[in-house]
Amino acid sequence: MQTIQQASQTHAAMDYHAATEAVSAVVKQQLTPKVADIDLKGEYPREILHQLGDVNAYAHAVAPELGGTGLGLKAAIQSIEEISKECISTGFMAWCQVACTWYLQNTDNQALAQELLPDIATGKQLAGTGLSNPMKHFVDIEKIALTAEPVKGGFRVNGMLPWVSNLGPGHWFGVAAKIADSDDYMMAVVSDDMEGMTLRCNAHFIALEGTGTYSCVFRDVFVPDARVLAAPCDDYVLRIRPGFILTQVGMGLGLVDSCVELMKRTNKRLGHVNRFLDDQAEDIEADLQMARDRTYALADRLDATDGIIDDQLLREVIQARIAGSELSLRAAQATMLHAGARAYVHGSAPERKLREAYFIAIVTPALKHLKKMLFAMPEEALTSVVS
Repeated sequence: MQTIQQASQTHAAMDYHAATEAVSAVVKQQLTPKVADIDLKGEYPREILHQLGDVNAYAHAVAPELGGTGLGLKAAIQSIEEISKECISTGFMAWCQVACTWYLQNTDNQALAQELLPDIATGKQLAGTGLSNPMKHFVDIEKIALTAEPVKGGFRVNGMLPWVSNLGPGHWFGVAAKIADSDDYMMAVVSDDMEGMTLRCNAHFIALEGTGTYSCVFRDVFVPDARVLAAPCDDYVLRIRPGFILTQVGMGLGLVDSCVELMKRTNKRLGHVNRFLDDQAEDIEADLQMARDRTYALADRLDATDGIIDDQLLREVIQARIAGSELSLRAAQATMLHAGARAYVHGSAPERKLREAYFIAIVTPALKHLKKMLFAMPEEALTSVVS
């Protein structure tokens, strides 16, 4: 398996700034005019997602021979961050796409990676994650939703996943299921093109409405061995989990950055009274820079692990994700308070930031989920993280 570290060394000449600027150009030209439609009308920005793929927004954590840039997780996080400054819905879908590339980059099923990864990394094929339920199941929060019965040539899968995002006709997404009559689990990538699977849209959300979020019903869906990421998947889950969690921090970094800009803008008119609020733009901005530095450093360390993740690194990743959630909530509230009554107008930018910040704290792994994971870790190691 090609490691991200090796790929990064090979392509060290590529410029992080240029990669971010390419994403920023698509955001400004294509995404900015559509944010209200995505947020308030639930419009799914399919063409914009393809255009972001054209500028490698999803390709950085993927080895070059599999369609990626090889720049690594830091560049992947920076792309999600850049998109999220403007729109968390689209930033979240970019994360879904990156997460699916991460599954395929880290599988030992190289035939599957070679078949699907180039098109997913470049955004020609859109993809989701589908791991909210299993990630919660693996820390004893809820029961596993899917079961997989071994059959000749693969597995027969049944059950229902309540919400999977960045889906549409023909999109790929990852799933995990408990293998029948065993204590093991399997992970695979599937599509609604598979016979027996249906997508249902049965909920409306206060935010993130335009994210292609569906319930997925599996009725005797045959998943061939060729689509299996790992079975059993214990070691594989340990390998992908830190990247799954850390790349989400990009959403929080982008949202907080935009909140700082909104507060500074508001202060041109209301700075004389906003100075009495506890959280000032400069305070949030300083904490944002610390969060950025911490997240980027962790991304570089993950790239260098060659898939071997120790408990200490996982703890630090969880702490970074917690910090991203808490800073998002704090920044969004400060933005509302800075803007005052104008923020209370339906559809205002501060109001949207507040709704988006709650999503960052609730999306799997949610803030309470992350803190439960930390609670379950050895106390002596936790002390070394906080000290």
